[in-house]
Amino acid sequence: MAVVSNFKNMVICLFTTCFICAVLLAGVYALTKAPIDRTNEKLLKESIGAVLPQGGELSEAKTLSVGGQPSEYYESTENGEVKAYAVKSTVVGFGGPLVLMVGITDDGKVYNTSVLSHSETPGLGAKCNTDEHFMAQWKGLDPASKILKVKKDQGDIDAITASTITSRAYTLAVQNAVDAVKGLMK
Repeated sequence: MAVVSNFKNMVICLFTTCFICAVLLAGVYALTKAPIDRTNEKLLKESIGAVLPQGGELSEAKTLSVGGQPSEYYESTENGEVKAYAVKSTVVGFGGPLVLMVGITDDGKVYNTSVLSHSETPGLGAKCNTDEHFMAQWKGLDPASKILKVKKDQGDIDAITASTITSRAYTLAVQNAVDAVKGLMK
């Protein structure tokens, strides 16, 4: 005996299909949440380690406003004195959010930067974490003696070739982190 196609049967079939899909999605989420969280935590710790000088004790995450957005930072201390800060800074790049970890020493210099995540165009803006020249110019950068803008905007930062928007966003993220740390040092 064939099932008659009517509104009631179509609704029941659609509801059943949606319910099964929802249960499957919830199961996949439950299975993958812990490994994803562990991976993100590992990447965060590696990023913090890459932007701070060796040694010292790392604080727990503290909240801070970076570029007008709520964010977090970490302090590296030695003998109770803060020696450096690792600040998470988020801006909008060409393809979406660009999230950096910026290390700033107690004298206000950028120790190093690290990309936590980005949605930039592969082969162009995505070079923000692979272009050696672009990345090297941030190590030891003194914002007091440099203008944190790309050269196209009368600054001192060399942009990634064909990726001016990403370079501007990266530079803004670093500037926002430097400004936030200045507020902490007062």
